[in-house]
Amino acid sequence: MVLHVAPAGRARRRAAGIALALVVAAVTAGCGSGREGPTPTSRSRSSPAATPPARTSSPGSSPSAATGPGAGRSLLPGMPPPLDPRDVYAADRPGRLSQVARRFRPLVYVPDSRSGSVDEIDPATYKVVRRFATGSQPQHVTPSWDLRTLWVDNAGSGTLTPIDPRTGRPGRPVAVADPYNLYFTPDGRDAVVVAERLRRLDFRDPHSMRLRQVLPVPCDGVDHMDFSADGRHAIVSCEFSGELLKLDVQGRRLDGALPLRPGAMPQDVKLSPDGRVFYVADTAAGGVWLVDGDALRVTGFVATGRGAHGLYASRDSRTLYVSNRDEGSVSLLSFATRRVVATWRLPGGGSPDMGGVSADGRVLWLSGRYHREVYAIDTGSGRLLARVPVGGGPHGLCVYPQPGRYSLGHTGVFR
Repeated sequence: MVLHVAPAGRARRRAAGIALALVVAAVTAGCGSGREGPTPTSRSRSSPAATPPARTSSPGSSPSAATGPGAGRSLLPGMPPPLDPRDVYAADRPGRLSQVARRFRPLVYVPDSRSGSVDEIDPATYKVVRRFATGSQPQHVTPSWDLRTLWVDNAGSGTLTPIDPRTGRPGRPVAVADPYNLYFTPDGRDAVVVAERLRRLDFRDPHSMRLRQVLPVPCDGVDHMDFSADGRHAIVSCEFSGELLKLDVQGRRLDGALPLRPGAMPQDVKLSPDGRVFYVADTAAGGVWLVDGDALRVTGFVATGRGAHGLYASRDSRTLYVSNRDEGSVSLLSFATRRVVATWRLPGGGSPDMGGVSADGRVLWLSGRYHREVYAIDTGSGRLLARVPVGGGPHGLCVYPQPGRYSLGHTGVFR
């Protein structure tokens, strides 16, 4: 293990084309959107969306507290309140599986984007126990909001393949346009399909995946997002135009844009446990941006390593694991100090990409994007426990089941 402490900061450009996108969004989706300079302002609200159905509890267990991070502001209607006013991940403690998730077979699901398949790994033996064909270019395996279904996001063929987590067996694919990534709003009302190639966010029924609304986005390479502590907005990354968008969740509209520095390539997005800052991995900059989601402004930068890509919170909410794909390492960033406290380097190199933490918090699982393998890393020591051979182009790996009351999507973001 190599100790490594971080440098700091910078920011970026670009402001054009938003007026046209605003008109298109208003006509096509009944929403407003906008782009501004480095310090964006809020957009005015037009026709409010229909009030989401009331929901007083999540599919896992009822919350024990009616307050949470960001308390003082009203929560998104229907969203389960955070369990702890200081920690959005309080429901994700080791082994704290919901009643729903306890019935599921523990497996690691690996979408092989070049092979058009999913490999299922037994985490106890580090062996592939099943491989099944999917649509073309499966990018991520995503847990549904109610925890009952896993969805394989087949971007190339325009389908979602459901998986029954009780058995690990795939079901009948559902036609969905360009599903590069998939998220669920904190109230469980909408599935949000990130259609990267089509440059839009599609709001869909979270069960049938029937299309409800299309929201065009004024950026290139829309990829990842995470939601604020109160559930009312999300920060969305745009990889190829190097900027972030702010999404009004209830209004299904954009509230602003934040250009980063020239050449930036933002990737995964993760909210801090206290809900005060969003961490945004930047592959080109080799680190993570710190972003104030309310003001939509950059507040800092922490260097981690070449090709910073995936972001995962430890089970005790103390550490952010950052996968540095281009240098074969994982950086450990302290949420308390906002500094890198250690870096684990894979023996012989590798390309750690996307993944998740085991239910007991002891193993970090990451796909090896360019090496046809998956890494199992001991979170106590940083020791590589196993390299598991898989298909070509392994990407958005999902460890399942995991603790939490409901899923926000991606490869497993639980609260």
